[in-house]
Amino acid sequence: MRIDLHTHSTASDGTDTPAELVRNAAAAGLDVVALTDHDTSRGYAEAVAALPAGLTLVTGAELSCRLDGVGLHMLAYLFDPDEPGLLRERELVRDDRVPRAQGMVTKLQDLGVPVTWEQVARIAGDGSVGRPHVAEALVELGVVGSVSDAFTPDWLADGGRAYVGKHELDPFDAIRLVKAAGGVTVFAHPAAVKRGQVVPESVMADLAAAGLDGIETDHMDHEPATRARLRGLAADLGLLATGSSDYHGSRKTCVLGEFTTDPEVYGEITRRATGAFPVPGAGGTTA
Repeated sequence: MRIDLHTHSTASDGTDTPAELVRNAAAAGLDVVALTDHDTSRGYAEAVAALPAGLTLVTGAELSCRLDGVGLHMLAYLFDPDEPGLLRERELVRDDRVPRAQGMVTKLQDLGVPVTWEQVARIAGDGSVGRPHVAEALVELGVVGSVSDAFTPDWLADGGRAYVGKHELDPFDAIRLVKAAGGVTVFAHPAAVKRGQVVPESVMADLAAAGLDGIETDHMDHEPATRARLRGLAADLGLLATGSSDYHGSRKTCVLGEFTTDPEVYGEITRRATGAFPVPGAGGTTA
């Protein structure tokens, strides 16, 4: 089985619609794909309607968190999307995204960049607007060469010249809320230092004690030695070790199935989840 547990669609900051995403996942030879848009479950219905036969969909989200001033992301799988506590927090994050992005546009304009809110809104479309959309505007204007080049202290990285904060969950609260919603939590790309500051690995033990289920060890932003170290850490802490592409369509260079999760680990995730269940494809109909 080929299992990719971290992808994004136009419901947040990917460039594939949810329907396109599941079709592309099947074409890439995946057996299981997780839709983990940022802080939203809006893409679920379209993805399920288009799900090809032979592909299983895992519903999820990538939750925005912050600990001691450092941003981190928590992947949540197979939770009840209507559970009130988690839904309320996701709505708070979502509602803060527009004023945050507008604030970044203002800061960029103050730095002499001719970006406009209309440009960023056009790029975001119906998705949950975020830094990648602002970054793509900078690419369009020729300010940076790629989306990843915009995530530096000069521009949009945490603490960067054009950075603006938003409502984010404490990761310990995120674990508690996801668990209450019947879901499973995995710390996304925890050692992605190229994205900016990361929390110390010593924090993993505290998160594990609070109920964290796993660590995303195999990821494009982790060097081979880092992946091996994280797998050892996961084993020491009794955590699941997952691998994923973090696919964003054409917005990033990663491809579907670039990194995958062991079937036994996937099976354990599904066994632990009680809020929702994987959806087997029956032949999609959404064009």
